[in-house]
Amino acid sequence: MSSVPPNDLPTATPAAPAPSPARSPIPAPQAAPVAATAPASGRGGVVTVLLTAVAVAALASSGLLWQKLSSIQEQLARQSADSGALAIEARSMARQAEELVRETAARLSVAEARVSEVALQRSQLEELMQSLSRSRDENLVVDIESAIRLAQQQAQLTGSLDPLVAALKSADQRIERAAQPRLTPVQRAIGRDLDRLTRAAVTDTAGLLARLDELVRQVDDLPVLNAVAQAAATRRLAAAPAPQNTPPLNQGDLAWWQAALQRSWEVVRDEARGLVRVSRVDQPEAILLAPEQTFFLRENLKLKLLNARLGVLARQYESARADLAAATAALNKYFDPASRRTQNAASTLQTAQASMKAAELPRLDETLSALATAAAGR
Repeated sequence: MSSVPPNDLPTATPAAPAPSPARSPIPAPQAAPVAATAPASGRGGVVTVLLTAVAVAALASSGLLWQKLSSIQEQLARQSADSGALAIEARSMARQAEELVRETAARLSVAEARVSEVALQRSQLEELMQSLSRSRDENLVVDIESAIRLAQQQAQLTGSLDPLVAALKSADQRIERAAQPRLTPVQRAIGRDLDRLTRAAVTDTAGLLARLDELVRQVDDLPVLNAVAQAAATRRLAAAPAPQNTPPLNQGDLAWWQAALQRSWEVVRDEARGLVRVSRVDQPEAILLAPEQTFFLRENLKLKLLNARLGVLARQYESARADLAAATAALNKYFDPASRRTQNAASTLQTAQASMKAAELPRLDETLSALATAAAGR
């Protein structure tokens, strides 16, 4: 656009005088408006041109914006379409995943049920195996214990250690074949008891019974303490070996009647000495014992020895030792201790008592306690 120069504009005419107030208003001459509108029309063109340019620029920018908006709308529509497709696809995949999860959950529940059944069956099978193993071990322990107790009874009846040794060896072999760790203490206890049995002394029961029978037969020949004739005979027998050391008298120096007189004098002298006896009385009951009571004394002594013999046969060693102790006390109290028969009987009684002290069979308490512990499951 171009603007009109100010020289080309018409010049302004002088203004007319002002009308009087009494007159009606007269319109202004036409020259003045021409002069006033000329600059205004020039500025309006500039504004118009500017507005046009602005409008054109606005239109261009609006077109550009509209084009961009259209492309953005197309892009958004495309993206929304893609998003919709993706959403549809995601929804379908979500449905598939949900169905897969449901199917997987159903399969998992079935698998868990089967696993629980398998675990239950396994636990039942383990319990069954343990019960079978425990019952086998318990049966083995019970059999071993019964065999050992039976062997103890046989050993008590026979007085031999062979049944106990055989039972312990058999039990050791059975435990070794079973190969159970919980029976190891029982095997160790059996080994210790076997060692103790091998070191134990075995009593000669037959010899002990023979000695007791011999004592019973010797009771009738034992001299009592108040037997005067027997005491004198005992002293004579005790004094008889003494003259053997002295030289014998020469019978040729004496006449026959002197020798007979000397023998008669010796007999009378011995009889005279036997009429009076001076001794120390330590047992008044033995001295005051009547001759008819001697029979009952000997029978009571025999009964004590026979009771001791029955105790040995019945393996009642305590009662047998008590009977032998009573027999020893009666022998020392009522019978002559200076007699060789009494001394032999006393020594035999002491030997029998010593034999019965060693006659007790060793007990298998350690093995039995180990079997009881194994049977209790500890």
